[in-house]
Amino acid sequence: MGTNELRRISIRDSKFHTISGGEEATIDSGYIEVVIVNAALVSRAYYTNAYDPNRVAVPTCWSSDTQLPSEDVPQEQRKAMRCMDCPQNIRGSGSYGGRACRFSQRLAVVFRDNLEEVYQLQIPATSIFGGTDSGGMGMQNYARLLARHDTPVVTITTKIYFDGGSIVPKLCFKPVDRLDEDTASRVSDMINHEDTIRAITMSIPTTSEPVSPFGVVEGFELNAN
Repeated sequence: MGTNELRRISIRDSKFHTISGGEEATIDSGYIEVVIVNAALVSRAYYTNAYDPNRVAVPTCWSSDTQLPSEDVPQEQRKAMRCMDCPQNIRGSGSYGGRACRFSQRLAVVFRDNLEEVYQLQIPATSIFGGTDSGGMGMQNYARLLARHDTPVVTITTKIYFDGGSIVPKLCFKPVDRLDEDTASRVSDMINHEDTIRAITMSIPTTSEPVSPFGVVEGFELNAN
């Protein structure tokens, strides 16, 4: 059944935290094994103000497809007509030599022991592109691996774990096992569920407000829309 609550998984401090019903629980194992039910297109957002962990961040400009500013961005806040022409898209415009306009992607995932409860997992650019020195795969490389083996991501359990060599939270993806027929059928029913669609839909806050300690979420072409 649908719910008004958006369950989330935070990767704050390179640890997994589930946030549900106003309660936060830390997963001590350092990894999670989930089924990726659906995924949004890669998006991006630019924030004029410096990051403040005590307040909800409101972006200045954003894009749901990384190509054009979203229609909801006020005209006076748009930094360019196209993302590719934007000065905030130039390497070095942000911290640590990166881009000031940051990429991210929203995944809708379920745990094997509760297929009806959908969680949003928002992953940063470091977890989307490329890989790691230890051989860990980012999301796009993982999707390519599955495509080469003609394996839909919704038919397998995925292990998501932190890259131990990264100073910032960086996720790696690895296949674990195939779902049995009954489980795969139940997961298939969740692909277009209202909770799944809400988990992958880009939602921009309209005002900057104090952050609840249980409301922090940090920052594959599988798309239901």
